[in-house]
Amino acid sequence: MNENLFASFITPMMFGLPLVTLIVLFPSLLFPTSSRLVNNRLISLQQWMLQLVSKQMMSIHNTEGQTWALMLMSLILFIGSTNLLGLLPHSFTPTTQLSMNLGMAIPLWAGAVITGFRNKTKASLAHFLPQGTPTPLIPMLVIIETISLFIQPVALAVRLTANITAGHLLIHLIGGATLALMSINTTTALITFIILILLTVLEFAVAMIQAYVFTLLVSLYLHDNT
Repeated sequence: MNENLFASFITPMMFGLPLVTLIVLFPSLLFPTSSRLVNNRLISLQQWMLQLVSKQMMSIHNTEGQTWALMLMSLILFIGSTNLLGLLPHSFTPTTQLSMNLGMAIPLWAGAVITGFRNKTKASLAHFLPQGTPTPLIPMLVIIETISLFIQPVALAVRLTANITAGHLLIHLIGGATLALMSINTTTALITFIILILLTVLEFAVAMIQAYVFTLLVSLYLHDNT
């Protein structure tokens, strides 16, 4: 069990080529579209949820910030669907890869920061030096604020990676313990199996919450710079 603990996090290969691109594109095929005049229940539910999340996130933004609405909604749909698909048996979750999460976090963060420096240059520079700072502390505070600014995308990526990876490891460990206990003590194995079911339900919630948190933080970074 221990030697295969991280096997599910290895990038799948076929004929020596990584399948990450196909896996990343696959969730987009799961969202139905309709050309009918009256939508069915699934599409109506999908549209209602998108409108609810969009209204909640975009309510704090001005007109320029609201132009990011399509990108933010696409982001939360992609991360949420990818996290949920990763809970299927023998599947691969791209969001457990720190490199991929950094690839999402850095461009979005950089776009928000560049937008802020372009449209609100004085306000953006003022964040590096709080008002009323004593003169001897100015160099130190500028360095600290600069580091805190550049650490934002890293924190975004690490948070998503750590939460998804930890949940998958727990499911793997408890599932292995359940199989091992079935031949030793049936009662203990049953209790462990119930814990496994509860943990799986929790992971479904975590998958959606982490998608929402990632998108919400990007939205807040955008709000600070528009």
